Amino acid sequence: MVRLVLFDIDGTLILTGGAGVKAFAKVFETEFNAVEGFDRVKFAGRTDMSLVRELFQLYRIPASSENFERFFERYAFWLDELLRDGKMVLCPGVREFIRDLKASPNPPVLGLLTGNIRLGAEIKLRHAQLWDEFETGGFADDHEMRDQIAMTARDRGGCLLGKALSGDEVVVVGDTVHDIRCGRAIGAKVLAVATGGAPYAELESHQPDWVVRDLSEIRAEGVV
Repeated sequence: MVRLVLFDIDGTLILTGGAGVKAFAKVFETEFNAVEGFDRVKFAGRTDMSLVRELFQLYRIPASSENFERFFERYAFWLDELLRDGKMVLCPGVREFIRDLKASPNPPVLGLLTGNIRLGAEIKLRHAQLWDEFETGGFADDHEMRDQIAMTARDRGGCLLGKALSGDEVVVVGDTVHDIRCGRAIGAKVLAVATGGAPYAELESHQPDWVVRDLSEIRAEGVV
């Protein structure tokens, strides 16, 4: 029986029109006077901490705790501002799929497994009116590596349920091959959804348990 379902955010639950990337650029421009080179960095499926570290290296900025703190404080401000003025959309089928999961005879705990820092995740999902749907999660504040974030998310879900969870009791829902890989790293089942940057065929080639074009194509009873 599936006891925990963990969702990626960007490209899986919501599309922000690149607000996260724009917020990164704003911070580097206004706080660190760094404006070039963003086209060299791939954001999809990455963690915020690893991205900031890579950009610090690119711009020869010391990767000190003070600079990380400085970056993320301003990042939260710019992310909120950009989302307030932007056009966020929910990916197709998201609300219905969540509703179906919660209406299941034995509803699983719903959590997040994301490369966003926790505050960034909250800002994005509050704008989408989804934050309160989730009880737990793993975030980039917990670890730079996505596999470790997955372990944290699984263990926190287990704490809520009062038991250690085996892999077959967890489902990871995500839109990139990184989500598939980190799901496999904890032995979880994986539902891949082609609403983000990765094409359906690419996701299918990595052999998730399910692959759909969007969450309207699958019902909760087919997963849990």
